[in-house]
Amino acid sequence: MKVTAFVGSARKKHTYLASERFLKSLQSKGDVDTEIVALSDYNLKTCRGCMLCLNKGEELCPLKDDRDILMEKIRQSDGIVFATPNYSFQVSGLMKVFLDRFGYVFHRPEYFGKTFTGIVAQGVYGGKEIVKYLDFVGNSMGFNVISSIVINTREPVPASGRVKTEKAIENQSLRFYRRLARHDYPSPSMLKLMVFRMSRTSMKIVLNEDFRDYRHFRDQGWFDSDYYYPVRLNPVKRTIGWLFDMTARRMAAQN
Repeated sequence: MKVTAFVGSARKKHTYLASERFLKSLQSKGDVDTEIVALSDYNLKTCRGCMLCLNKGEELCPLKDDRDILMEKIRQSDGIVFATPNYSFQVSGLMKVFLDRFGYVFHRPEYFGKTFTGIVAQGVYGGKEIVKYLDFVGNSMGFNVISSIVINTREPVPASGRVKTEKAIENQSLRFYRRLARHDYPSPSMLKLMVFRMSRTSMKIVLNEDFRDYRHFRDQGWFDSDYYYPVRLNPVKRTIGWLFDMTARRMAAQN
């Protein structure tokens, strides 16, 4: 199995070292190949908001940078970690630019079956909101998400603080490895089912062949499927899924 950590810090210090510790802990649990990708080592340009990736296709993006190299690293990995320092109570600028370059994946999620988590390194506070954001990002991209963690790195770090951080990373790596080793596709939560059914139904009504989203959903068979991937829904979820479809149709008709 391959796990790649993307580090959104310009320094190879707290966030980077925490990612290293996390990956080494994973390797102690099984046959896991790991890689750390320091985003500062790659050329990533700022999204212009032209919408070409969303409407026509990501291959038409006018920005020529290392996005596709990083995209291929994700595709070749079984597990992904997004690690970032807490800068101004949000992910770092490097991490945000990186995520913005993959904006089309939020419309056309593709990382099903892959395991995801996040690590937030902070000096004082605010990391819990960043954790929520990273978990939302992971879910929206299609990953199986293991809830992200916050580690405190305010210097000088006391011995008790180091022990607490090491324990948190060890526990996180164990939960991550267990999910990584399962190789299955979980039944979607009600929220995920709602997002899929209402978005695909609205898309089928409102968009047409001119839009990449429409063509992608059509080619994947998502306009007629229960969910993004084959899954057995229980009778309750099957009925609620149908209700989500009906609600989306009514909303689209009103607009």
